[in-house]
Amino acid sequence: MNLLVVVATAVWLMLPAYIPNNAAVLAGGGRPIDGGRTLGDRRLLGDGKTYRGTAVGTAAGALVALVLNQLNTTAGNLLGAALPTFPTLVLVALPLGAMLGDISASFLKRRTGRERGAPFPGVDQLDFVVVALLLAFLAAPDWFLDSFTLPVLVVILVLTPLLHVLTNGIAYVIGVKDEPW
Repeated sequence: MNLLVVVATAVWLMLPAYIPNNAAVLAGGGRPIDGGRTLGDRRLLGDGKTYRGTAVGTAAGALVALVLNQLNTTAGNLLGAALPTFPTLVLVALPLGAMLGDISASFLKRRTGRERGAPFPGVDQLDFVVVALLLAFLAAPDWFLDSFTLPVLVVILVLTPLLHVLTNGIAYVIGVKDEPW
C-alpha cells in the first residue's frame, strides 16, 4: 500500500473521531456533565464538558461517518484503492469514544492540578484517539483489525498531534477557544 493510500485511509477512518471535539466547541455551553460537583478541592470535569457538547459532537461524528459511507465508492475510485465502510455500531463508537476520551482527559487534568485550558502534552493530542479506537474495536473487532492496519495506526499517531495543534490554533484565532492549544 503506498503512502498516499495509507494517509488517506487513516484520515478517512478517523474523520468521525476528529470532528466531534470541534463540533462540541462550536455547540458548547449548557449544563456541565459534572453538575458542578467536586472531588476534593477540584471540579470533576469543569464547565467545558457539557451534555450538549457531548451530544452534538457525537452526532456530528456519526453524521460524518454516514456521509463517508455514501461517498465511499466515489472516493475509493478517485484514490484508486478501496476505503472502509463504517458499520452501524462504529458510526457511533468512533465519535462517542472521541468525546469520552476528551472527558477522561479533563478528569485527569483536574486530578493533576491543571486548570481548564491548561496544556497537558501528549494527553491533549491523543486522549480522544485512544478511546475512539478502543470503542471501535469493541464495537466491531474484525472490521477494526481489517481497517486499522499497523501503517494506518502509525499515520494516525503521527498525524493527529499535528492536526490537533493546527485546528486548535485556528479555533483560537477565530475566537472560539481561549487558548491556542
